[in-house]
Formats: sequence, structure tokens, C-alpha cells
Amino acid sequence: MNNKFLDDLIKIAIAEDIGDGDHSSLSCIPATAKGKAQLLIKQKGILAGMEVAKKVFNKIDSSLSFEQFLFNGNEINPGDRAFIVEGKIQSILQAERLVLNIMQRMSGIATTTKMYADKLAGTKAKILDTRKTTPGLRYLEKLAVKIGGGENHRMGLYDMIMLKDNHVDFAGGIEAAITKANEYLENSNKDLKIEIEARNLTEVKAIINFGGVDRIMLDNFNYDDTREAVKLINGRFETESSGGITLDTIREYAECGIDYISVGALTHQIKSLDMSLKAI
Repeated sequence: MNNKFLDDLIKIAIAEDIGDGDHSSLSCIPATAKGKAQLLIKQKGILAGMEVAKKVFNKIDSSLSFEQFLFNGNEINPGDRAFIVEGKIQSILQAERLVLNIMQRMSGIATTTKMYADKLAGTKAKILDTRKTTPGLRYLEKLAVKIGGGENHRMGLYDMIMLKDNHVDFAGGIEAAITKANEYLENSNKDLKIEIEARNLTEVKAIINFGGVDRIMLDNFNYDDTREAVKLINGRFETESSGGITLDTIREYAECGIDYISVGALTHQIKSLDMSLKAI
């Protein structure tokens, strides 16, 4: 867990929500009043965000106590109790919505990811997320993917070279894009993997013949072309399927022999999991 990044994110989220004060609580709850609240699960799924929730409570009020009953990755059901927080009521109320927003969204992502990952059981394929994330929340959303049993693709533009169709076209073609990418890595003394997108089998063959990459992404390929591409590549490069893959189709893509399957819907078509923080 990247503590520095997470601390900064929580600080921004608190400032956004509390501003110059939680006037609802300040107006009717004595500053010295203490109490307890529990997080209740209201929907079946996979739990995520527990460690982040603890950090939020601690950031708002380090004197709050946190008793944990469930953990990230646990299967949860309606009526389950995830934790109890105890201390100043004003502090609990200040943290309530932020904790729920984080845990509900992260748990929704983890739950969806687990559904996709389960479809791959018995194959060598692994499920990947994408950069289709909520601006500012990518770290939390990709953390939720891992909790749900998926793997992270690149975190951003800085930790992998991904030559997509526009890069190839603007660079002047497949060979030019790959050549320039490798020259860039050598000149900048960077050690990054290179992935390139192929739009059809002709491009797959051109990439295989030229080399200079680590992974080939098969973008919007059908099943037959995917099987043919995997056969042509024959283990010389990592393979990734991408583009409109759903729960209904992911298994058949995996059975084509692909190494990775990236699904943007893991993070950008998510319904948050229902839960609530209730006073005891």
C-alpha cells in the first residue's frame, strides 16, 4: 500500500467534505459526547477497503478505536458486521460518508473482479484492469481489483510503454513505433516493458517478424482470430485480449490460450456494494 499517496488522497477527500466544519454534527452533538457505530453489510459480495477505512478514521481522529471483524477479500452477506468504531461521536460522523464511499465502491469493484476471475478458473489466463478509472481514485480502484483476484495492468503512462493504434499511426507504422520506443528506452536509461496493439492478423505477423516488444495486445479480435494469433505467436511474446470482453465471453477468450484479458468494466461500469454505518 502506497502510504504517501493514500495519505494525500485522504487529506484531499476530508477537505472536500468537511470544509470549515461539519456543521450538522457541531450544531447538535456535544464535543465531548462519545459513542459507537458499526459497519453493516447489506449486499452479498467481496469486502474491500478495510485498511483505507482505518486510515480515514485515524486521520480524522487518532483517538478513535477500531475493532475489525472482517478482512479485505472476505466473502460477505447481508447482516454481516465488518467493524465497530468507538470514540467521539463528532469524529465518527465526520468520517462516515467518506468511509462508506470508499468501501462501497472498492467492494463493488472487488466483487465484479471476482466474478470475472472465477470465469478463468482452470485456464492460464489472468484478468487485468485498465486505465479507465475515476480521476484521482485510480490507486484505490486498482487496489480493489487486486483484492478481488485480478491483476493490475500499468498504473499510468509512466510504468509501461503501450503502443496503441494512434501511437502506431502517428509514429509511421509498426516498425517505426517499435524502433523509436526501444531507442527511447536506451537513450533515457529506462527499463520498461513494451506492449503493442494489433488490430488484425496481418499486424500480428508484422510484429512477430520485427520483434522488439514484450507483449502483443489483440484488440477486438474474434475467437477464431484469437486462436490463430496465439498459434502464430507460439509463446514468443506475452498475449493479451482486449476490447468489449464481457462475463459471457471471457471464458471462451481464455480457452483460446491467451495469457491476459483486460476488461475496462472492472473499474468504469461499477455498482457500489450496499452497506451502512449505524449507531450502536
